[in-house]
Amino acid sequence: MTAVPPRVHEGQAALVGKLAGCGLLVPPWREIWERVPREHWLPEQVWVQRPDRCEPVTDADARYRLVYSDSPVVTQVDDGRTGGPGVASSSNSMPSMAAKMLGLLDLRDGLTALEIGTATGDLASKLCLRLGDANVTSVEIDETLAARARDNLARAGLAPAVHVADGAAGWAPGAPYDRVIATCALRTVPPALLRQLRPGGVLVAPLVRDFSSGLLARFVKDAATGAVTGSFHGGASYMPMRAHRSTVSSAVDGTTPQRCHELPDGRLDAFTGLAFGLYAGARLPGVHMTGSSDRLFLWDGAGSGVLAEEGWAAVYGRERDLWTELLEVRQEYAAAGRPPLGDFGATVADAGELRVWLRTPDAVVESARVAPALRP
Repeated sequence: MTAVPPRVHEGQAALVGKLAGCGLLVPPWREIWERVPREHWLPEQVWVQRPDRCEPVTDADARYRLVYSDSPVVTQVDDGRTGGPGVASSSNSMPSMAAKMLGLLDLRDGLTALEIGTATGDLASKLCLRLGDANVTSVEIDETLAARARDNLARAGLAPAVHVADGAAGWAPGAPYDRVIATCALRTVPPALLRQLRPGGVLVAPLVRDFSSGLLARFVKDAATGAVTGSFHGGASYMPMRAHRSTVSSAVDGTTPQRCHELPDGRLDAFTGLAFGLYAGARLPGVHMTGSSDRLFLWDGAGSGVLAEEGWAAVYGRERDLWTELLEVRQEYAAAGRPPLGDFGATVADAGELRVWLRTPDAVVESARVAPALRP
């Protein structure tokens, strides 16, 4: 590695100090994070995420502030194609989230690890510095990103196995692995990753949820039975694995609402929490929701939808009144005591689907009865 300029050293030291101050870098992680500055992993062109698209960072001072902040740095848009809409397709993760995920892995000397989504090579380097190059395998679906990551790793004096492959298939030749970590969001847990995880092993991954938000999950494969159960550890906003990108249309039938509901308090906070989102998503499978405490949009991909804002919820499409269904689910959640995220868990089926449960594995949150259609 070339000599580190003083400003870069100062930025990395400040970033590491911030992470350590939050309790995210217990030994030996602080020393590992101090080894290679974040700038080392970034291409010349980076972007910052804006509400509607990614914006190129061209000012040197703005770049420095972004790189040494606790923010993601977008390193590729539109899968590397030019002239696209500017949608993020790869990034250097938010440092605090990367540190949290590494902590959840519970790494120990001698363990082997598989990373899904090499991206810049930054997280792979930290796995190498903890476990040794020979114990780390990483897969990246994008050949250009994989080549760049290998170069970044080599310049840092590291040489894990980096393969060009679809992360949904893992990397069978190196299996089984003691630990698996995904740096892209999963809609389901790919069966190949479950097969390649050693009994007693741990898989940490962000999940992309249809309803409201993403979650960080930790799965453990039982050493005796092979059953895989998961726990949830807060929110996590990651780009989906390419094979797990949503193809569900958000179009609704008609331009005039079929029905309007008044919001008594004019606020939507009760619908935006992580725990409620997990519960409602399990009760209303196939229903998508995005938004904030000021504006929500729900849709089912079949023409029914709801736009809620400014004290009203407007229902579109004649098949379902999604707002009535959502209110019923909220009443159920309240009746259950508004359980926090830590009260939920999940069992992973052979096909990778999650069966969400509340407090005990036998209390599975089942799909709700669909509310009556709007049509007479």
